[in-house]
Amino acid sequence: MKQTTRHLKIIDLVQNNDYVSTEDLVKLFTVSPQTIRRDLNELADDNKIRRHHGGATTPLSSVNTAYDARKSMQSNQKNSIAEALAKHIPNEATLFMDIGTTPESVAKVLIKEHKSLKIVTNNINVATILTSNKDFKVILAGGEVRNKDGGIVGEATLDFIKQFRLDFGIIGISGIDYDGSLLDFDYHEVRVKQAIIENSRRVFLAVDHTKFGRNAMVHLGNISELDMLITDKKPPEAITVILNEHNIPLEVV
Repeated sequence: MKQTTRHLKIIDLVQNNDYVSTEDLVKLFTVSPQTIRRDLNELADDNKIRRHHGGATTPLSSVNTAYDARKSMQSNQKNSIAEALAKHIPNEATLFMDIGTTPESVAKVLIKEHKSLKIVTNNINVATILTSNKDFKVILAGGEVRNKDGGIVGEATLDFIKQFRLDFGIIGISGIDYDGSLLDFDYHEVRVKQAIIENSRRVFLAVDHTKFGRNAMVHLGNISELDMLITDKKPPEAITVILNEHNIPLEVV
């Protein structure tokens, strides 16, 4: 059995049983304990499972990975995704840019060649990156600043975002369930993301493959609400089916 197929079966077993042991997986797949441990370590690194007492269990839905760790995770993939997304943004466009490390990667690409963009953001890191291009107009939302990642959230942020109707919304997300649900960890952040979706003429979701099947506690919406999904690996079949049903373009870089 190929490693990719084995990984998918392990994820499915964990989700259906809440816990599986290393010993049971060795017997099921007829491979060495070292192979299963390596599989579990890779899946845990991708936030697909959580290592636990000689086996694996479902990842916690209430705790996100620390911001500094997320910045370094899948960095090459995020850069490739950002390069691909930026090609869909014309000069002189207006756009929302969301909280998250992938939108920050997109900002770093946009400043290189784009001209006359007008950006509304609730991400201090994005605003700092974009202001290095003197041809951009950057509008920073008000609200409560989160020390952990420079995100701005709260009722004031929500009211501010709702004042605008822009060409594009670029959002990040913590997880995409197999039924197409968009998931995140912070209720206040999710409300702002929903406002961005509602007030953008086109919505682009930029995610690396580790977000497919990842668990998080707050439901944001569904991938059927998107106008394009850009990622680094083909999504699982269940998610691909939903994209096809709703004629949502998928770009794999």
